Amino acid sequence: MTSLVSEVIHKLSGKTLATAESCTGGMIGQLLTGVSGASAVYKGGIISYTNAVKQNVLGVDEKLLAQHGAVSAPVAEAMAVGARKVLNADVAVSVTGLAGPGGDEIGNPVGTVFIGFAGEDCSEVVPCYFEGDREAVRRQAAEAALALILEKI
Repeated sequence: MTSLVSEVIHKLSGKTLATAESCTGGMIGQLLTGVSGASAVYKGGIISYTNAVKQNVLGVDEKLLAQHGAVSAPVAEAMAVGARKVLNADVAVSVTGLAGPGGDEIGNPVGTVFIGFAGEDCSEVVPCYFEGDREAVRRQAAEAALALILEKI
C-alpha cells in the first residue's frame, strides 16, 4: 500500500487533496500522512462518521440523507464536494459505506461502499462491493479511494 500512497502523493504534485471519510474512519488520511512528502499535497480530512457531521461540517443536504441514506452515491458525491470546499483543496475523495457487522435500513449489505471524487470541473462516484471482515472492507475501501485519486488526476 505504501507504493500506492507514494504514487498518489507524487502525482498530486502542485495540487492539494482533502478527504471525507465515514466507514474508513481516517484510514486514508493515516496512510497518506505515513509517507514522506504528504504535507506538500494533503490538506487534511474530516471523519464524518455520523449524519450530523456530514450535514453540519460537509454540507450534505438533509434531504439527500433522508431520501438515499448515508451509504449512497449522492451522499458520497456531496461529501467529496463538501470536503473540497471546506478544506479549500484542488481535489477531494470521500468514502461512505458499511464495514459491518450488519447492513443498513435501506437494504445495503455489508461491504457496500461508495467512493466520491470531486475536482474543479467534475465529480464522480464509484460504487464498490467488498468482501471480508470489517477491517478487510475498510482497507479495500481506502485502497480503492487512493486508486480513484490516481485515475482522476
